[in-house]
Formats: sequence, C-alpha cells, structure tokens
Amino acid sequence: MNSLPPAIFLMGPTASGKTDLALELARVLPCDLISVDSALVYRGMDIGTAKPSKAVLEAFPHQLVDILDPADSYSAADFRRDALQAMAQSTARGRIPLLVGGTMLYFRALLDGLADMPSADPAVRQALEAQLASEGLGALHAELAQVDPVSAARIHPNDPQRIIRALEVYRAGGVSMTDLRARQIAEKGLAGASAQPQLPYTVASLAIAPAQRSLLHSRIAQRFEQMLEQGFVDEVRRLRDREDLHPGLPSIRAVGYRQVWEHLDGGLTAAEMKERGIIATRQLAKRQFTWLRGWQDLHWLDSLARDNLTQSLKYLGSISILS
Repeated sequence: MNSLPPAIFLMGPTASGKTDLALELARVLPCDLISVDSALVYRGMDIGTAKPSKAVLEAFPHQLVDILDPADSYSAADFRRDALQAMAQSTARGRIPLLVGGTMLYFRALLDGLADMPSADPAVRQALEAQLASEGLGALHAELAQVDPVSAARIHPNDPQRIIRALEVYRAGGVSMTDLRARQIAEKGLAGASAQPQLPYTVASLAIAPAQRSLLHSRIAQRFEQMLEQGFVDEVRRLRDREDLHPGLPSIRAVGYRQVWEHLDGGLTAAEMKERGIIATRQLAKRQFTWLRGWQDLHWLDSLARDNLTQSLKYLGSISILS
C-alpha cells in the first residue's frame, strides 16, 4: 500500500472544527484542499453552509466549492468523478490531496466505489421531488419500503437525497437498487457492491469532534445563531425569489435552508425556525457519528485539544504518509 501516493481524509460531524484543522495542515504540508460537502458545491449558499470566507478560499483554494447552481443536482457518483480528477491533479504536482468535509456518503463512495446504477432521469426526479413537496418524506420512505425493503432499512428516513435516488432507480428501470447490486455481484464478481477499482491511494483517515457530545450541541446552537446574525434569512430569501428554485431540490433541502424557507413561507415563526434548524443540525451530526463509528483505521482528535496539528502530524508520520 505504501507504494501508492498518499491522501488524507479529514472527517467529523458538523461544527467540529474540520476546516480550521485543514487550514493548519495546509500551512505546514504540501496539501491541496478538496471539499467533501454536498452543500458547499452550490454557489450563493454561503452563510448557511458555513462556507469558508472569500479571503480563506483565495489563500487556501478548495476544489469542489462553488461549482454548481442551486438548481442543479449533484450525486455521490458526480462527487467521486470530480474528486478523483482533483486528487490525480494534486498527485501529479507532487502534492497531497487533503479531503475535508462531513458528507460521509461521499467519503465512502470515494473509498469503496459505487455500484453501476442507471443515470439520473430528469422526468422521474422531477416527479419524485413534486411528490416530496406534496406528500412529505415519510410517504416516499414508505413507498421505498414496499419496492426495496433492504434499501429502506439501510437509508435513514430523514435522508431525502438517498431515498429519492433509490426510488428513481426503481421507477426508471423497474428493478430495485438492491437487486441491481446483487446482479452485479453475481455477474461481474464485484468485491462488495463496488463497480470501481480500489481507491489508488494510501489513505490516512482523521476525524475530529468534541469529546463530549453536549459540547458539540452547544457549538451547533452557537453557530446557527451566528448564521442568523450574519444574514442567513436574507440569503435564503434571495434563493426563494428565484422562480427556478423550490423546496424539493437537494440544495434547498440542506439542513437549515429548508427550515428558513419554511419560515419565509409562513409555516414557522422565527423562534420555531431557529429551534428546528438547531435540532436538524444535531440530527445531522448524529448521522455523521453513526457513519464514523464503523470506519476502520480512524484516528480521532478532540476539537478542544490545543495540539491537534501536532497530533495529526505525529499520526501521519507514524503511518508513513509523510515519508
């Protein structure tokens, strides 16, 4: 494995301090930063995504930030394609790809690959997004449980992007995602459900979070309040004023954005919006922890420790990433 070029994964729940540590690493290592965040890809969504400032992005360029309009969709397969290209370019320059973010599905797709699935069908996707807006996410998850119970059990009921994708696969081809994966394993002899070769890098996986969950909850609440003070509601209002955006889009379903949008529609008071936004962010952090609990060879760091850079460099050196 050490003959492969190095790459660093820096993961963790929302509001854990991933970006700050990534910048510290980039100051002392020849790293190229690659964002692993399903919301940072969208232009005009800055405050609610805690996007690094323009000054930071100029000093420390991040790949895969501000690459799409909020009207567009972006899948795990799209991310894998773009991330592999960015990593190859970094390696070709003799540098180390440093992938930082909290979208765990993207990290897993990059590391393990994805099964071959039908391409997105715009008509089917539009119908599902309309159904989501009219009937709610519970109805879509219930439908998925009927046509693909294995996927329904695997996908969290509050994960609209993955629920819609699984239903899209079934409606487009009449075969469930689970059955497609099983066929591919049988026909191609794939390892697991992966249709791509193993990631051609020696990967060091770091994760950062406060040692106490209550501290993370406090940070989440504080950051959401700061977003509101910075003009988060006005940011969503500008998006809402666009005729081509609606609550069914993946961009607008992002945590925080959907609560503020509902507030602007009159469905929530300002206090209710704030409370639900904080709760939704905590739920996101819980799902991120769930992903990370099963991650192999993961080196944990405490967000409140003062020597995380030193500890990170020590760990990277111990596994020969820096040699």
